[in-house]
Amino acid sequence: MSELPFIKMHGLGNDFVVLDARRKSLELNAAQVRVIADRRVGVGCDQVITIEPPRDGKADVFMRIRNSDGGEVSTCGNAARCIADLVMQENNSDTAVIETAAGLLNAKNVGGGMISVDMGPARLDWRHIPLTPSLMTKSSDTLHLDVAAGPFSDPAAVGMGNPHAVFFVENAEAAPLETFGPELERHPMFPEGVNVGAAQVISTSEIRLRVWERGSGLTRACGSGACAAVVAANRRGLSGREADVIVDGGRLNIEWTANDHVLMRGPAAVSFIGSMSDSLL
Repeated sequence: MSELPFIKMHGLGNDFVVLDARRKSLELNAAQVRVIADRRVGVGCDQVITIEPPRDGKADVFMRIRNSDGGEVSTCGNAARCIADLVMQENNSDTAVIETAAGLLNAKNVGGGMISVDMGPARLDWRHIPLTPSLMTKSSDTLHLDVAAGPFSDPAAVGMGNPHAVFFVENAEAAPLETFGPELERHPMFPEGVNVGAAQVISTSEIRLRVWERGSGLTRACGSGACAAVVAANRRGLSGREADVIVDGGRLNIEWTANDHVLMRGPAAVSFIGSMSDSLL
């Protein structure tokens, strides 16, 4: 019986099963990903991450991201910090370049156990999020959308290599994401689905955020969601261009720089290292 080695990692509780396919290719179908991600019969995780050889010569590795439902997505901020941390340790370096389906992410170790990742520019044009043009009105733009379910309404949309709808709420703790997240995730305004954020602005430098992540459900942390929340809050005049975002798993620092790139700073951690039986797959 052969075994498949893995590393279990997390970024503020957003957890990953990391598989290394740089020396030997690994083709997983959606059903196999779902089994690995299952917290009862598999290892258990929000996303399965496969490290592959880079396509771009500037990158150290290519990061393939599969949600727990088996679907593939373009980017993940918390996973980028985790993979960058692994690569920097391997290379004995303070920097790393992670290639994703959404482009290259530049990361660096900024000390104190913190990894900074340049998540690239925020996408604010509806075509790049994307949105469904037939559902947009003449008065609508990505800052105010005619999307509602239950107590959630009037979101701002931001693309961070993946689509986000940020709903501003009075109390993020009480926001019923478990009830309305699945409906909003599949709203026809978002042809590729959407990550649903409930953002409570505490001050111009602090935001409380909870996220229903497409394909994974309620998550303890969403790095790209934190980036989207600060961009949306700043566009609405509710925050500065830099703010701490408090997620269920801890705190991320987000800065929307003058050149429109979004920097995310936060921790990355290894939970344990193991191997799974090939019979699991």
